Amino acid sequence: MPQSLSKVYVHITFSTKNRYPFIDSDIEQELWIYLGGICKALECNPVRVGGHNDHIHICCLLSKKIKQIKLLEEIKKESSKWIKAKGEKYEKFYWQDGYGIFSVNPSEVEAVTKYIENQSEHHKKRTFQEEFVAFLKKYNVEYDERYLWD
Repeated sequence: MPQSLSKVYVHITFSTKNRYPFIDSDIEQELWIYLGGICKALECNPVRVGGHNDHIHICCLLSKKIKQIKLLEEIKKESSKWIKAKGEKYEKFYWQDGYGIFSVNPSEVEAVTKYIENQSEHHKKRTFQEEFVAFLKKYNVEYDERYLWD
């Protein structure tokens, strides 16, 4: 085959360090746009970006030109610098060290998009930790609870 073709959707999620609620109404919408812009610049076209006060979700089309780890490094590095520059109350902002990145069947992209859009409502019932562990179980990811949180 003379051509390399790819269409891999991913759902990315990670939290602020120690799940501190840095993501407030002052920066929330602008942050979603900024995160989408980082993805787009890396040719990982964003489908939906959102989250809650202590974590983010990104559904994007993974570029065949970038490794997952490089995408996550750039998202975290660039957005962290951006948030810290937003004012004194964000000076101590950090993302957690780890992350989750999960493949999304193209037929499920709309469901993931709706899930991301409804984060505020969703988190009236469960914490980010509960949500993340549910993802790990859904995708049969082996993990050690001792190393899951920072």
